[in-house]
Amino acid sequence: MRNKLIRITTVPISLDKLLEGQLHFMTSEYDVIAVSSDKAYLEKIGTKETVATFPLEMTRKITPLQDFLAVVKLYFFLKKTKPFIVHTHTPKAGVVGMLASRMAGVPHRLHTVAGLPLLEATGLKRRLLDFVEKITYASATHVYPNSYGLLEIIKQNNYCKASKLKVIGNGSSNGIATSYFNPDLFTLEQKAALRTSVGIDEADFVFIFVGRLVKDKGINELISAFKKLDQEKTNVKLLLVGAYETDLDPLQNETIATIGSVSSIITVGYQNDVRPYFAISNALVFPSYREGFPNVVLQAGAMQLPAIVTDINGCNEIIKNAVNGIIIPVKNESAIYEAMFLLCSDATSYAALKANARQMIVCSFEQNVVWHALLEEYKSIST
Repeated sequence: MRNKLIRITTVPISLDKLLEGQLHFMTSEYDVIAVSSDKAYLEKIGTKETVATFPLEMTRKITPLQDFLAVVKLYFFLKKTKPFIVHTHTPKAGVVGMLASRMAGVPHRLHTVAGLPLLEATGLKRRLLDFVEKITYASATHVYPNSYGLLEIIKQNNYCKASKLKVIGNGSSNGIATSYFNPDLFTLEQKAALRTSVGIDEADFVFIFVGRLVKDKGINELISAFKKLDQEKTNVKLLLVGAYETDLDPLQNETIATIGSVSSIITVGYQNDVRPYFAISNALVFPSYREGFPNVVLQAGAMQLPAIVTDINGCNEIIKNAVNGIIIPVKNESAIYEAMFLLCSDATSYAALKANARQMIVCSFEQNVVWHALLEEYKSIST
């Protein structure tokens, strides 16, 4: 009889996009069960990954009563299924999953840290989130920051003993399938048709942002910087691929108004497949305030795009300044503008960065390597 492995995220899109393919890979060694909210979406992932599912309603906000009920429901499920390993991702799933697992006596309780939203919090909220983080790590037997920068932040904040901490491989929760994120998969005709459909000319230099259109991703600064660039340069476009989140981290009203009024800013909303949009772009701009190990930067690099990123953990482990992109300070509108101006003005510098972009991702973050490294970690802790 095979051991059971339970993987938990707060919302199923994290299983679907951030861990795509990984759960199915693990079925070679374990009976895998995926746990998340939104039963209908979760069941689709179960079918896609060929794993069992268990719906557990969780929220991404501070909701003590709902969180308590989620812990109780998960506890009884774990007592019934008796998993060998429970592995959680995302903050809310982490505290719910690790508490319930510890109470249920699960022998191996693993939590991956792929970003710390609390880093942008202050005052009472920050103290509360710090406390929750410490509870999560105390309940876990192993904690896996998905970047070396996060590892240092966790140590500096004394969230847990250093002996519990480990980065798998070179970082990243899932690596990148470079055979899938490959610019050669898209023909000139396909790219020309997509450009036409979204209003991009062949001669345009296209900056792309992929992700949630929220404050913490640096969108307010990005829009202001691009507005200035657009007034000074012809044939530049900004392509925004992602959805607004008005409830958790809304943009400034002025930013939203600018996005709607500047014709060189093109929004296409959330896209299930972002590769075609990378294929018609020239460079990624990703001025985030905080990250774990951003898949978007990996994807852009695999699609042969240099990236402008902020000097934060994860981003500064994927991008080497002046080698495959440009690293800029956080929350710095002027720095975003200057980096964008350089890339669209200096063809020699741009070509040099572009030439290194894909190969650096292939060498360090190939998905299959990350999956095997995690599987070996599972085996090593359970022997």
